[in-house]
Amino acid sequence: MTEQAQSVATAFVTARRAAQSLAEYPGAAPQDLATAYRIQDAAIRLDGRAVTGWKVGRIFPPLDSQLGANRLSGPVFVDEVVSAAHGEVPVMPIFAGGFGAGEAELLLHVAPGWNGVVPTNDAETRAVLDEVRLGIEVASSPYARINADGPLVTVSDFGNNHGVVMGPLLQGWRDLDLCAIVVRTEIDGETVGEATAATMLDGPYGAVRFLLGNLSARGFDLSQGLWVSTGAITGVHPVEPGQKVTATFGEHGSLSCTINEAQPR
Repeated sequence: MTEQAQSVATAFVTARRAAQSLAEYPGAAPQDLATAYRIQDAAIRLDGRAVTGWKVGRIFPPLDSQLGANRLSGPVFVDEVVSAAHGEVPVMPIFAGGFGAGEAELLLHVAPGWNGVVPTNDAETRAVLDEVRLGIEVASSPYARINADGPLVTVSDFGNNHGVVMGPLLQGWRDLDLCAIVVRTEIDGETVGEATAATMLDGPYGAVRFLLGNLSARGFDLSQGLWVSTGAITGVHPVEPGQKVTATFGEHGSLSCTINEAQPR
């Protein structure tokens, strides 16, 4: 860990705690994934909160070939997971002056006791899971250009995650084709995206496989289980304080949250 990387991690953690925006990237931006994840890992240690899950995002061409990966990851802290399983409409914060978005996602849970062997296909992946829920990821960073500046910058600030709304159980998920569920995202009642996970590389199970490999290589202990927010099915949809985000997963259910401005913690 270089002094510069540690400085970037400290700046992001400090800004998040203070709920303050960053007008510029706080230092030299990482030039490869290894450096970006070193910054993220340092920030996780500095933050000190328990991590209960991880978000997975996509790296699009041509950067996927250049960087040697088509996905990225970031931590989801336990106190930033909010339930909407029984019709609640929680309030989720974004950083004023920074970046904020809502994303409809399937949340897959890797059961405790995973043996460390990364699955190689969907059947093996289902075998390590014990639950699937409907969800919304709230993507937010104090730095407004976190996505515009590319995936290395995104990785360096917790993968641009600032919480997950955990919705109802997806009943009978083992017998469903997760990639066939038609998902719709609305902001303030207006449809902003509709798609299926079939457009997302090798789908939600592929996101789990990527994450298990990614985290194992980084030395994380995954034996206690973890949630995986598997990717923005309908896209990344910018939001502002006061707006309401609703994600509908066909006949399987829906969930909503409203957005407010993050406060210091």
